[in-house]
Amino acid sequence: MNKIKRWLCIGLLGTIPFGMEAQELNARVTINSDQVQTTNKQVFTTLQTALTEFINNKKWTDATFAVNERIDCSMTLIISEVVSDNSFKGEIQIQARRPVYNSSYTTTLLNFRDTELSFDYTEFEPLEYTENTLSNNLIATVVFYIYTILGLDFDSFAPKGGSTFLQQAQQIVSLAQAQTSWTGWKAFENDRNRHALSTALTDNTSDLFREMWYNYHRKGLDEMAANADRGRTTIIELLPTLEQIKSSRPTSPILQMFSDAKLDEVVLIYSKATSQEKQDGYKLLSNLYPALTSRMESLKK
Repeated sequence: MNKIKRWLCIGLLGTIPFGMEAQELNARVTINSDQVQTTNKQVFTTLQTALTEFINNKKWTDATFAVNERIDCSMTLIISEVVSDNSFKGEIQIQARRPVYNSSYTTTLLNFRDTELSFDYTEFEPLEYTENTLSNNLIATVVFYIYTILGLDFDSFAPKGGSTFLQQAQQIVSLAQAQTSWTGWKAFENDRNRHALSTALTDNTSDLFREMWYNYHRKGLDEMAANADRGRTTIIELLPTLEQIKSSRPTSPILQMFSDAKLDEVVLIYSKATSQEKQDGYKLLSNLYPALTSRMESLKK
Protein backbone atom coordinates (compact mmCIF):
# COMPACT_ATOMS: atom_id res chain seq x y z
CA MET A 1 0.00 0.00 0.00
CA ASN A 2 2.82 2.40 0.86
CA LYS A 3 4.32 1.90 -2.59
CA ILE A 4 0.98 2.76 -4.18
CA LYS A 5 0.66 5.91 -2.10
CA ARG A 6 4.24 6.97 -2.72
CA TRP A 7 4.01 6.30 -6.45
CA LEU A 8 0.86 8.39 -6.67
CA CYS A 9 2.33 11.24 -4.69
CA ILE A 10 5.39 11.29 -6.95
CA GLY A 11 3.01 11.74 -9.87
CA LEU A 12 1.08 14.40 -7.99
CA LEU A 13 3.91 16.46 -6.66
CA GLY A 14 6.91 15.86 -8.83
CA THR A 15 10.25 14.16 -8.38
CA ILE A 16 11.30 13.52 -4.80
CA PRO A 17 14.82 14.77 -4.03
CA PHE A 18 17.06 11.88 -2.99
CA GLY A 19 17.40 11.47 0.75
CA MET A 20 14.64 13.92 1.66
CA GLU A 21 12.30 12.12 4.03
CA ALA A 22 9.95 13.58 6.59
CA GLN A 23 7.26 12.93 9.09
CA GLU A 24 3.74 12.41 7.79
CA LEU A 25 1.98 15.61 8.77
CA ASN A 26 2.34 19.26 7.90
CA ALA A 27 0.05 20.61 10.62
CA ARG A 28 -0.83 24.15 11.55
CA VAL A 29 -2.09 24.57 15.11
CA THR A 30 -3.98 27.66 16.23
CA ILE A 31 -5.27 28.40 19.72
CA ASN A 32 -7.98 31.06 19.97
CA SER A 33 -8.49 32.38 23.51
CA ASP A 34 -10.51 35.48 22.63
CA GLN A 35 -13.50 34.26 24.67
CA VAL A 36 -11.65 34.06 27.98
CA GLN A 37 -10.05 36.51 30.34
CA THR A 38 -6.89 35.35 32.08
CA THR A 39 -3.76 37.00 33.36
CA ASN A 40 -1.57 34.48 31.57
CA LYS A 41 -2.37 34.45 27.86
CA GLN A 42 1.21 33.36 27.19
CA VAL A 43 0.27 29.82 28.21
CA PHE A 44 -1.77 29.49 25.00
CA THR A 45 1.13 30.66 22.84
CA THR A 46 3.40 28.16 24.53
CA LEU A 47 0.87 25.37 24.06
CA GLN A 48 0.32 26.27 20.41
CA THR A 49 4.05 25.97 19.70
CA ALA A 50 4.36 22.77 21.71
CA LEU A 51 1.42 21.10 19.93
CA THR A 52 2.75 22.11 16.51
CA GLU A 53 6.11 20.53 17.28
CA PHE A 54 4.51 17.46 18.85
CA ILE A 55 2.37 16.74 15.77
CA ASN A 56 4.89 17.59 13.08
CA ASN A 57 8.06 16.15 14.57
CA LYS A 58 6.81 12.72 15.62
CA LYS A 59 6.85 9.73 13.28
CA TRP A 60 3.28 8.34 13.26
CA THR A 61 3.55 5.50 10.73
CA ASP A 62 6.03 3.08 9.18
CA ALA A 63 5.46 4.64 5.76
CA THR A 64 8.14 6.66 4.00
CA PHE A 65 7.11 10.23 3.22
CA ALA A 66 9.04 12.84 1.30
CA VAL A 67 8.83 16.45 2.45
CA ASN A 68 6.44 17.31 -0.36
CA GLU A 69 4.20 14.32 0.44
CA ARG A 70 3.29 15.44 3.95
CA ILE A 71 -0.43 15.66 4.69
CA ASP A 72 -1.63 19.24 5.09
CA CYS A 73 -3.90 19.61 8.09
CA SER A 74 -4.90 22.14 10.72
CA MET A 75 -6.22 22.01 14.25
CA THR A 76 -7.88 25.03 15.84
CA LEU A 77 -8.51 25.00 19.57
CA ILE A 78 -11.09 27.54 20.71
CA ILE A 79 -10.88 28.08 24.45
CA SER A 80 -14.24 29.07 25.94
CA GLU A 81 -13.59 28.62 29.66
CA VAL A 82 -10.67 28.71 32.07
CA VAL A 83 -11.85 26.33 34.80
CA SER A 84 -8.74 26.86 36.90
CA ASP A 85 -5.15 27.96 36.37
CA ASN A 86 -4.32 24.74 34.53
CA SER A 87 -7.73 23.48 33.38
CA PHE A 88 -9.55 24.56 30.22
CA LYS A 89 -12.69 23.87 28.19
CA GLY A 90 -13.61 24.60 24.59
CA GLU A 91 -13.74 22.93 21.20
CA ILE A 92 -11.39 21.73 18.51
CA GLN A 93 -11.84 22.05 14.77
CA ILE A 94 -9.88 19.72 12.50
CA GLN A 95 -9.24 19.97 8.78
CA ALA A 96 -7.17 17.83 6.43
CA ARG A 97 -6.62 17.93 2.69
CA ARG A 98 -4.99 15.90 -0.06
CA PRO A 99 -3.90 16.83 -3.60
CA VAL A 100 -5.81 15.59 -6.63
CA TYR A 101 -3.77 13.76 -9.24
CA ASN A 102 -2.15 15.84 -11.95
CA SER A 103 -3.77 19.10 -10.84
CA SER A 104 -3.25 22.03 -8.49
CA TYR A 105 -6.54 21.25 -6.75
CA THR A 106 -6.65 19.93 -3.19
CA THR A 107 -9.69 18.13 -1.82
CA THR A 108 -10.84 18.22 1.78
CA LEU A 109 -10.67 14.90 3.63
CA LEU A 110 -11.91 16.06 7.01
CA ASN A 111 -13.60 19.21 8.26
CA PHE A 112 -14.80 18.28 11.72
CA ARG A 113 -15.96 20.27 14.72
CA ASP A 114 -15.59 18.63 18.13
CA THR A 115 -17.36 20.64 20.84
CA GLU A 116 -16.33 18.48 23.81
CA LEU A 117 -12.76 19.52 24.50
CA SER A 118 -11.59 19.73 28.09
CA PHE A 119 -8.01 19.34 29.28
CA ASP A 120 -5.37 20.17 31.84
CA TYR A 121 -2.12 21.83 30.83
CA THR A 122 0.68 23.41 32.81
CA GLU A 123 2.90 25.74 30.82
CA PHE A 124 6.11 24.15 29.56
CA GLU A 125 5.13 20.63 30.58
CA PRO A 126 6.32 18.14 27.92
CA LEU A 127 3.73 16.74 25.54
CA GLU A 128 4.28 13.02 25.21
CA TYR A 129 2.44 10.06 23.77
CA THR A 130 3.22 6.40 24.37
CA GLU A 131 1.15 3.80 22.54
CA ASN A 132 -1.38 2.03 24.79
CA THR A 133 -0.90 4.64 27.54
CA LEU A 134 -2.96 7.80 27.99
CA SER A 135 -2.41 10.35 30.74
CA ASN A 136 -3.71 13.57 29.21
CA ASN A 137 -7.05 14.21 27.51
CA LEU A 138 -5.62 16.84 25.17
CA ILE A 139 -2.94 14.48 23.86
CA ALA A 140 -5.50 11.67 23.58
CA THR A 141 -7.79 13.92 21.55
CA VAL A 142 -5.05 15.23 19.26
CA VAL A 143 -3.61 11.77 18.62
CA PHE A 144 -7.09 10.39 17.96
CA TYR A 145 -7.56 12.94 15.16
CA ILE A 146 -4.06 12.36 13.82
CA TYR A 147 -4.84 8.68 13.31
CA THR A 148 -8.27 9.52 11.89
CA ILE A 149 -6.65 11.87 9.36
CA LEU A 150 -4.10 9.20 8.43
CA GLY A 151 -6.87 6.63 8.08
CA LEU A 152 -8.95 8.80 5.77
CA ASP A 153 -5.91 9.81 3.73
CA PHE A 154 -4.62 6.27 3.22
CA ASP A 155 -8.17 5.03 2.52
CA SER A 156 -8.35 7.55 -0.32
CA PHE A 157 -5.32 5.99 -2.04
CA ALA A 158 -5.96 2.26 -1.53
CA PRO A 159 -9.03 0.18 -0.63
CA LYS A 160 -9.15 0.10 3.18
CA GLY A 161 -5.58 1.38 3.14
CA GLY A 162 -6.12 3.26 6.38
CA SER A 163 -7.38 0.34 8.46
CA THR A 164 -4.35 0.27 10.76
CA PHE A 165 -4.73 3.93 11.63
CA LEU A 166 -8.48 3.82 12.13
CA GLN A 167 -7.96 0.87 14.46
CA GLN A 168 -5.36 2.86 16.39
CA ALA A 169 -7.86 5.70 16.73
CA GLN A 170 -10.41 3.18 18.00
CA GLN A 171 -7.88 1.89 20.53
CA ILE A 172 -7.46 5.42 21.87
CA VAL A 173 -11.24 5.64 22.31
CA SER A 174 -11.21 2.40 24.29
CA LEU A 175 -8.39 3.58 26.54
CA ALA A 176 -9.89 7.04 27.06
CA GLN A 177 -13.22 5.61 28.16
CA ALA A 178 -11.52 4.38 31.33
CA GLN A 179 -10.98 8.03 32.30
CA THR A 180 -14.44 8.90 33.59
CA SER A 181 -13.73 12.63 33.89
CA TRP A 182 -12.63 13.00 30.25
CA THR A 183 -15.22 14.35 27.85
CA GLY A 184 -15.93 13.33 24.25
CA TRP A 185 -15.32 9.59 24.54
CA LYS A 186 -18.51 8.10 25.94
CA ALA A 187 -20.68 5.72 23.94
CA PHE A 188 -24.19 6.88 22.98
CA GLU A 189 -23.71 10.23 24.75
CA ASN A 190 -23.35 12.23 21.55
CA ASP A 191 -23.78 11.03 17.96
CA ARG A 192 -20.90 13.30 16.84
CA ASN A 193 -18.29 12.69 19.53
CA ARG A 194 -15.04 10.77 19.13
CA HIS A 195 -16.59 7.46 20.07
CA ALA A 196 -19.36 7.87 17.49
CA LEU A 197 -16.94 8.91 14.74
CA SER A 198 -14.53 6.07 15.42
CA THR A 199 -17.33 3.50 15.56
CA ALA A 200 -18.81 4.74 12.28
CA LEU A 201 -15.44 4.35 10.54
CA THR A 202 -14.60 0.90 11.88
CA ASP A 203 -17.76 -1.14 12.48
CA ASN A 204 -19.26 -3.55 9.95
CA THR A 205 -21.37 -0.87 8.32
CA SER A 206 -18.29 1.21 7.47
CA ASP A 207 -17.28 -1.04 4.54
CA LEU A 208 -19.78 0.59 2.20
CA PHE A 209 -18.57 4.09 2.98
CA ARG A 210 -14.87 3.26 2.84
CA GLU A 211 -15.24 1.60 -0.56
CA MET A 212 -17.08 4.65 -1.81
CA TRP A 213 -14.40 6.93 -0.27
CA TYR A 214 -11.63 5.17 -2.17
CA ASN A 215 -13.51 5.16 -5.48
CA TYR A 216 -14.57 8.81 -5.04
CA HIS A 217 -10.93 9.89 -4.78
CA ARG A 218 -8.94 7.46 -6.93
CA LYS A 219 -11.47 6.64 -9.67
CA GLY A 220 -13.34 9.92 -9.49
CA LEU A 221 -11.29 12.98 -8.58
CA ASP A 222 -7.90 11.57 -9.58
CA GLU A 223 -9.35 10.57 -12.97
CA MET A 224 -10.75 13.99 -13.80
CA ALA A 225 -7.52 15.50 -15.12
CA ALA A 226 -7.32 12.76 -17.77
CA ASN A 227 -11.04 12.46 -18.44
CA ALA A 228 -13.32 14.91 -16.64
CA ASP A 229 -16.53 13.29 -17.85
CA ARG A 230 -15.50 9.83 -16.70
CA GLY A 231 -14.38 11.07 -13.31
CA ARG A 232 -17.57 13.09 -12.82
CA THR A 233 -19.78 10.16 -13.86
CA THR A 234 -18.00 7.88 -11.41
CA ILE A 235 -18.61 10.28 -8.52
CA ILE A 236 -22.26 10.82 -9.44
CA GLU A 237 -22.81 7.06 -9.57
CA LEU A 238 -21.22 6.64 -6.13
CA LEU A 239 -23.38 9.16 -4.26
CA PRO A 240 -26.43 6.89 -3.79
CA THR A 241 -24.19 4.97 -1.36
CA LEU A 242 -24.92 7.78 1.10
CA GLU A 243 -28.64 7.00 0.83
CA GLN A 244 -27.91 3.40 1.77
CA ILE A 245 -25.93 4.57 4.78
CA LYS A 246 -28.70 6.92 5.85
CA SER A 247 -31.27 4.15 5.47
CA SER A 248 -29.33 1.77 7.70
CA ARG A 249 -27.90 4.33 10.15
CA PRO A 250 -29.79 7.66 9.98
CA THR A 251 -27.68 9.30 12.72
CA SER A 252 -24.29 8.11 11.46
CA PRO A 253 -21.69 10.89 11.81
CA ILE A 254 -20.31 9.74 8.46
CA LEU A 255 -23.15 11.59 6.73
CA GLN A 256 -22.34 14.87 8.48
CA MET A 257 -18.63 14.29 8.02
CA PHE A 258 -19.13 13.84 4.28
CA SER A 259 -21.27 16.95 3.89
CA ASP A 260 -18.86 19.10 5.91
CA ALA A 261 -15.94 17.99 3.76
CA LYS A 262 -17.50 17.35 0.36
CA LEU A 263 -20.90 18.95 -0.22
CA ASP A 264 -19.66 22.12 -1.93
CA GLU A 265 -17.23 20.04 -3.98
CA VAL A 266 -20.00 17.68 -5.10
CA VAL A 267 -22.19 20.61 -6.14
CA LEU A 268 -19.25 21.98 -8.14
CA ILE A 269 -18.76 18.61 -9.83
CA TYR A 270 -22.43 18.59 -10.81
CA SER A 271 -22.03 22.03 -12.41
CA LYS A 272 -20.73 20.41 -15.62
CA ALA A 273 -23.32 17.63 -15.63
CA THR A 274 -26.41 17.41 -17.84
CA SER A 275 -29.64 19.12 -16.78
CA GLN A 276 -31.19 15.78 -15.88
CA GLU A 277 -28.17 14.81 -13.79
CA LYS A 278 -28.37 18.14 -11.97
CA GLN A 279 -32.04 17.59 -11.19
CA ASP A 280 -31.35 14.07 -9.96
CA GLY A 281 -28.42 15.36 -7.95
CA TYR A 282 -30.50 18.05 -6.28
CA LYS A 283 -33.15 15.51 -5.35
CA LEU A 284 -30.61 13.09 -3.89
CA LEU A 285 -28.62 15.71 -1.96
CA SER A 286 -31.67 17.56 -0.65
CA ASN A 287 -33.09 14.29 0.65
CA LEU A 288 -29.81 13.56 2.37
CA TYR A 289 -29.29 17.08 3.72
CA PRO A 290 -32.63 18.92 3.85
CA ALA A 291 -31.21 21.67 6.07
CA LEU A 292 -28.48 22.48 3.53
CA THR A 293 -30.52 23.02 0.37
CA SER A 294 -29.33 26.63 0.07
CA ARG A 295 -25.89 25.26 -0.83
CA MET A 296 -27.41 23.29 -3.74
CA GLU A 297 -29.36 26.10 -5.43
CA SER A 298 -27.10 26.10 -8.49
CA LEU A 299 -28.34 22.60 -9.35
CA LYS A 300 -31.86 23.92 -9.87
CA LYS A 301 -30.84 26.27 -12.68
